[in-house]
Amino acid sequence: MSLNLNKKEKSTFAKVTSAVIWIMLIAMIGSIVIGALSILAN
Repeated sequence: MSLNLNKKEKSTFAKVTSAVIWIMLIAMIGSIVIGALSILAN
């Protein structure tokens, strides 16, 4: 990652990156919660 991007590229790239990171985090947490619930249900 280079820090020499201009603001528009950096902000767009940051938005896309943070969106992907949030989706991955939510998917991870969701799968962990579903797995824990299925284990507890059994």
